Amino acid sequence: MKITFAKPEIPSKGIVVVTVNVGNKLSSSAKTLDVKTGGALSRAIGASRFEGKKAQTLNIVAPERTKLDLIMIVGLGKPTDITNIEMQNLGGRIYAATKQGKNGAVSIVLDTVAGSKMKSNEMAAEIGYGAKLRSYSFNKYKTQIKADQKVAIKAVKITCDNFASARKVFDKLSKIADGVFFTRDLVSEPPNILYPETLAKEAKTLEKLGIKVQILGESQMRKMGMGALLGVGQGSIRESKLVVMQWNGGSKSKSKSSQPIAFVGKGVTFDTGGISIKPSAGMEDMKWDMGGSAVVIGLMKALAGRKANVNAVGVVGLVENMPDGNAQRPGDIVTSMSGQTIEVLNTDAEGRLVLADALYYTNDKFKPKFMVNLATLTGAIIVSLGSHHAGLFSNNDQLSDRLTQAGLDVEERLWRLPISDDYDKMIDSQVADMQNIGGRGAGSITAAQFLHRFVGKTPWAHLDIAGVTWSKSDKPTIPKGGTAFGVRLLDKLVENYYEG
Repeated sequence: MKITFAKPEIPSKGIVVVTVNVGNKLSSSAKTLDVKTGGALSRAIGASRFEGKKAQTLNIVAPERTKLDLIMIVGLGKPTDITNIEMQNLGGRIYAATKQGKNGAVSIVLDTVAGSKMKSNEMAAEIGYGAKLRSYSFNKYKTQIKADQKVAIKAVKITCDNFASARKVFDKLSKIADGVFFTRDLVSEPPNILYPETLAKEAKTLEKLGIKVQILGESQMRKMGMGALLGVGQGSIRESKLVVMQWNGGSKSKSKSSQPIAFVGKGVTFDTGGISIKPSAGMEDMKWDMGGSAVVIGLMKALAGRKANVNAVGVVGLVENMPDGNAQRPGDIVTSMSGQTIEVLNTDAEGRLVLADALYYTNDKFKPKFMVNLATLTGAIIVSLGSHHAGLFSNNDQLSDRLTQAGLDVEERLWRLPISDDYDKMIDSQVADMQNIGGRGAGSITAAQFLHRFVGKTPWAHLDIAGVTWSKSDKPTIPKGGTAFGVRLLDKLVENYYEG
């Protein structure tokens, strides 16, 4: 779908979208269109319960004399309701409501709203961004899509003052959307297609954007002592991988200010649970147990695509957790890269084993300013927070606060949970340095405590995204399926605090 920006005008064909403020205050362009249609907008509004409130819409079959297919009136609400997020959501709603328009073209006509902090060109860029985010689909394996199920819309034109500025802002946002789409694609792929080797190859494609990508195999990881990660994948015929991505868009000096920031992702491309096998019902969802790694890969694409002024490292541990004759057993003891030993009491608590070595490797090799890891780590976080927040655990208040604010900025919300010595004691083992589960209670917290033992004193945050990686319903900018939760959040974190 092509999104363009142009000078203000009322289109002569297709679907046209105009705006109304709360109290049915027609925008300047809406007034012009109302006159052109002989008062059709005013009559339709008067005959309905439409009040111009935020997220309200009203569709009018256009009079024949205009040669328009449809007029869509959208409510903006109060001037204070006009924010970046609300404009993105509006763009998504407009796309969803018009995507099957037979003409294939939609024009959105915008005017600056008195009292709003956003000008029409800023609104336009955000609406275009929201429309693009909502336009995502994953249909590559469907061979019999019916005509009435196909998306007809091919182009969205947004008209506004200073449209060149809108296009410039949108171009940057579009690069972030590209990273979001890449993540959604990876999460949506079936596990017979996407496994450690093929996921590593997908990450390798980022080299064309200027990202340095290194893929480590099992022999290299074995030499480095990554027994925790390798133990998870030893029951699979698929070789485990560690992928290291570096974007050096910031300072080239060797001073402390040029230290990279680091993002680490869990990449279990399919999780049967291993010998501690999961129930069969719902196991197909475990194709997206690599969601954390997909977010890191998509984030790196977004940063490089928009040429972020930052040095960033992305590391993902990729394994498949299968129960063959060589699989890890409950009771096994493995030695991590850090030298700490781990008693594996449950082979379905495998993601933390992967991250243990990935985090230690990242910290030891790159000495980053901070590390943020993402993982679909625990079912317990879904019990705690459902699908509305991701769990946040951190050893650093500043990093935690910045992540929380970035999440609010992009509507990817986090909720901080505690870590402390009391919880840490719950993963002490009688026969090793630690065990990989802490018992029935506080499951998400003890998982975070486990990771905490591998980050040293480096500022660190763990995002448990198990409840937010996949959506079973549509949202304004997120069609049901893979959400890519975390890409926009972490990009905003970088933009707000770590560029320049």
